[in-house]
Amino acid sequence: MTSTTSSDSAQTPGKAPAKDPWDLPDVSGYVVGVLGGTGPQGKGLAYRLAQAGQKVIIGSRAAERAQAAAQELGHGVEGADNAETARRSDIVIVAVPWEGHGDTLKALRDALAGKLVVDCVNPLGFDKKGAYALRPEEGSAAEQAAALLPDSRVTAAFHHLSAVLLQDPETEQIDTDVMVLGEERADVEIVQALAGRIPGMRGVFAGRLRNAHQVESLVANLISVNRRYKAHAGLRVTDV
Repeated sequence: MTSTTSSDSAQTPGKAPAKDPWDLPDVSGYVVGVLGGTGPQGKGLAYRLAQAGQKVIIGSRAAERAQAAAQELGHGVEGADNAETARRSDIVIVAVPWEGHGDTLKALRDALAGKLVVDCVNPLGFDKKGAYALRPEEGSAAEQAAALLPDSRVTAAFHHLSAVLLQDPETEQIDTDVMVLGEERADVEIVQALAGRIPGMRGVFAGRLRNAHQVESLVANLISVNRRYKAHAGLRVTDV
């Protein structure tokens, strides 16, 4: 009598089982730098990550400004100029205004070499009708970062977070998913795990960098949602 095995449990001989996509690395020991860490989004991310126990350095063009913001945040956050922040960090979050994105990264190309860079910049324009998406020549802010930083490992994440909620000490957790894009699975999983350090958040793989434009652009829609409903909308991905 022959036995049968269901396709769910059968494995090809000699082939390792598929990796669990939620088996993410321990990132608690990484130093995280936030370029643009004195702006609303950067400061909010720095606060949340430091509150979760991450070592955080916030960067600014002026070291004194970064140090003042770091002292305000507490939780062991340090402040430095952008170049020192990049050199001292293992993971560098880019949260600068879109208008200064390209020039900032060009100036830090050497300092960011070999680093895992997380771009969260949203290229947006504003007029009397509200926010609208811009289309960078490279396709997206993240792709511009990859073009300007050939010696760095560029990913994209943290686009859809409310700066108001990030900075609000009365908000204990932020219930939202973080779309993470990148070329290398190991780098994406590090960023997913970093997002998961913040209570209520979950990092979800959302494709390669060529798909970053629509993720960045969606922020214009969320701004419209927030204005209409007086809210701080985020995103949740269902069935994963």
